[in-house]
Amino acid sequence: MNRPLPSDLSRRDFVKLSAAGASVAMLAGAASNRVLAATAGSDRIRVGLVGCGGRGTGAAQNCLDSSPGVEIVAVADLFERQVTAAKKKLNLSAAQGFWGFDSFKQVLASDIDLVILATPPGFRPLHFEAAVAAGKHVFMEKPVAVDPVGCRSVIATAKLAKEKRLAIVAGTQRRHQPSYIATMQRIKDGAIGELVGGQAYWNGEGIWFREKKDWLASVSDFEWQCWNWYHWDWLSGDQIVEQHIHNIDVMNWAFGGPPVKFYGMGGRQNRGTLPGNIWDHFAVELEYANGARVTSMCRHTPKSSSRIGERVVGTKGSSDCKGSIRGSTTFDYAGANPNPMVQEHTDLIASIRKNEPLNEGEQVALSTLTAIGGRMSAYTGREISWNWLLNGSKLDIFPKKCEPGEGHFPNVPIPGAVELI
Repeated sequence: MNRPLPSDLSRRDFVKLSAAGASVAMLAGAASNRVLAATAGSDRIRVGLVGCGGRGTGAAQNCLDSSPGVEIVAVADLFERQVTAAKKKLNLSAAQGFWGFDSFKQVLASDIDLVILATPPGFRPLHFEAAVAAGKHVFMEKPVAVDPVGCRSVIATAKLAKEKRLAIVAGTQRRHQPSYIATMQRIKDGAIGELVGGQAYWNGEGIWFREKKDWLASVSDFEWQCWNWYHWDWLSGDQIVEQHIHNIDVMNWAFGGPPVKFYGMGGRQNRGTLPGNIWDHFAVELEYANGARVTSMCRHTPKSSSRIGERVVGTKGSSDCKGSIRGSTTFDYAGANPNPMVQEHTDLIASIRKNEPLNEGEQVALSTLTAIGGRMSAYTGREISWNWLLNGSKLDIFPKKCEPGEGHFPNVPIPGAVELI
């Protein structure tokens, strides 16, 4: 049954599908049914790619490597040069190519069964909603939104996808990594007792930046910001959302759900006059339902020591979550460890062919919202609750209108000056 999204979850005028986008849904039935009927890789799965950057082309290659019978037939990006480069990199000479802000609609209107959504995260709720309306299976990169309104939209769309028996897998690849799965199962079975605390880290040296010169000098400010999407919270969600979500998702996995409280801090120390409004360091305390507190830490600091990973502590021991347990029980994973970024596509396509579609949409939305909660607490300097974040926050930072033209340049957040919305 097709169920309309609640009106309060709409992404405003920009996210409403045009007549062309709405007509996509009418084309969905035959392609979706063909894939659901496919078994043992005997039928081809036609894939579309939306977002031709490094992660988008990487995800497309991972999909091609994951299973037999997979073919990429359409690609889209904001920039024509990205489409051209992706087709060359992936050897897709016969694939259709589209560019511009509405190019995702053209991919969805193509004869595809599965779409890879890998544009900047701010666009994800819109593109996900359109893909499910069009009856397409979805692989979407994390994170899946940049604010609570976007997360609620993704949750509603994921529920609709479940009703339509569409497979949804997200780019939280640790959930598909055998060493993590085996370790986490032992933690769930009580190998380290009741969890009493933990730590999650994504501490690195820094990220790329593209100056507005050479060919970029001729594009509008809004397009240039999309090319530099990491540096604005309305496009990336900030580092705690864009990268650190991986580690936060593992904490939610270990504790069986999101935290109940957030208490954070951070700032912008190393970026200097670099354009953008994101911070370069966060430290957030996540309190889970059983009273356990987890330290969540991420940063971009030049010439610093990197630390990326997770650790949980229980009454009987501790674990790095990815293959090792120490305490009353000792465990070291020794099984196979395929590339998890390929394995997630293997699992997705297998679920489609078995007509047992995976659906990770709500799960990744809740982990995205957890990271957003940490950011909001740090930006405002306020302790906030999960219940308010999920059900009460009205924060909606994605622009109402996305088109070539003036840029959207919010100020760098200053704790105490940022309103809690």
